[in-house]
Amino acid sequence: MSFGFETTAAEVLSGVDLTGKRAIVTGGASGIGIETARVFASAGAEVTIAVRNTEAGERVAADLIADTGNKQVSVAPLDLSEQDSVRAFAAGWDGPLHILVNNAGVMALPDLRRTPQGWELQFATNHLGHFALTTGLLPALRAAQGARVVAVSSSAHHFSPVVFDDIHFERREYEPWRAYGQSKTANILFAVEADRRWSGDGIRVNALHPGSIRTNLQRHVDPAELERLARETRAGEPRRMKTPQQGAATSVLLAASPAVDGIGGKYYEDCNEARPHTAGMTGVSAHALDPDAAARLWDLSYVLIGA
Repeated sequence: MSFGFETTAAEVLSGVDLTGKRAIVTGGASGIGIETARVFASAGAEVTIAVRNTEAGERVAADLIADTGNKQVSVAPLDLSEQDSVRAFAAGWDGPLHILVNNAGVMALPDLRRTPQGWELQFATNHLGHFALTTGLLPALRAAQGARVVAVSSSAHHFSPVVFDDIHFERREYEPWRAYGQSKTANILFAVEADRRWSGDGIRVNALHPGSIRTNLQRHVDPAELERLARETRAGEPRRMKTPQQGAATSVLLAASPAVDGIGGKYYEDCNEARPHTAGMTGVSAHALDPDAAARLWDLSYVLIGA
């Protein structure tokens, strides 16, 4: 079966048995995170929903158990903007980890916000939080002897490379979409470098654009602003919306489908490897696959998180 724009997550994993596999989905209590966790649970995996709001997580977990009949769905607290929370989560994990979907994120915060360390909040949450989480879980990923890590990025990576001279907007004027785009480029660069470093340990890492989906991720963005941005950036392409079931498909493909065995360091969209960016919002920009930028970001991230 060929997969594409309309493919759902359930279709991607049709016939795939994940019994005995352990999966973590960050942000698994909203948007495409719910559907990602649901499909893993339906396939028999043990699923941990890692979320800030554990009450919402418990409600989702109860629904997933009822829907799938899989009682191995649990919730754990994780605030990606707080490094202490990330370290506590990683330290509390016991045993192998077969699937890690770095799905949580914040989008286009209208005003510049910083963490106590002075980091711009979108970069701190979307990249540094997931960087610390994944590196902290590295022993568990190695123990799985064939783990997969998935970085949920965005077509918004076209808006900005990682601006190493001023990542945290200390000198340049803050702009919400450039900040978000920089963080999404960082997600892809992380996949490039992590896969280079870890593929020899059987850990494959890929990034993806899930598509345009109406979820809580857009809670900080005026709908009129989204439409304006779509008109200005899509170079005549129609803005096609996906359901959460379709939006989770590429994450699930990279996390668990045998169709991508042995593949790493790539960026996918619509369940296929993306072509080089030429115009509009499709494809992958060269700055997001630059191995030198990926290595530089990795070294900088280690310094920032104090690893």
